Amino acid sequence: MIPWVQLGKAQIPNNGGELTFSQRDAEFSIRLSGIRGELMNSRVYNSEKELSQMGCEHITSATTAHVLVGGLGMGFTLSEALRMVSNKSQVTVAELIPEVVEWNRGPLGKCANDPLHDPRTKIHMGDVKELLTTQQPTFDAILLDVDNGPEGLTHSDNNWIYSLKGLQDIYKVLRPKGMLAIWSAGPDYLFTVRLKKAGYEVSTRIARARKGKGSKHTIFLARKR
Repeated sequence: MIPWVQLGKAQIPNNGGELTFSQRDAEFSIRLSGIRGELMNSRVYNSEKELSQMGCEHITSATTAHVLVGGLGMGFTLSEALRMVSNKSQVTVAELIPEVVEWNRGPLGKCANDPLHDPRTKIHMGDVKELLTTQQPTFDAILLDVDNGPEGLTHSDNNWIYSLKGLQDIYKVLRPKGMLAIWSAGPDYLFTVRLKKAGYEVSTRIARARKGKGSKHTIFLARKR
């Protein structure tokens, strides 16, 4: 069996743990210290693609659109968002950890068709919160895959996103009829209640980790009224 080869490590700010980036043949893996199993694998990405498909479905025919992707990961969400929108659109991706960007600029990038090389891509190095608190209606779609779901796992500051205050702030930076789409490892009834309380029209969808099979993940879809 081909062994895993470690390619890099990265520290998550505020004692969020350590990421380990590894390769085995054409397969890549990112693991988080203290958590059993993988955080991400380049062979398991269907639900990340469906996050973009569901979140951007309403703007596929728009001449121009501005999409925000929170969390670069392995680039699959970003790549699919670029595929969904027009050539005149812009997709901003916010990534907190510089090493993750470098891994995607390196050999990992080929897995998702090198979305960082697309001229429509703009990289924001820093916390996505910086773009979600401007109170200016900027984005037609916001796609968030920054953690394991409505309870922060990798970065405690992510809890703000899932709070009522955070959701209300995000509402303000969406353009009219804009869509907030959030990836989660599983359902969360109380989070659905918070979304509705913040003013969104809410629905949830199931996305499989692999096409037609694998773990069932939840996509929260929250539209600005």
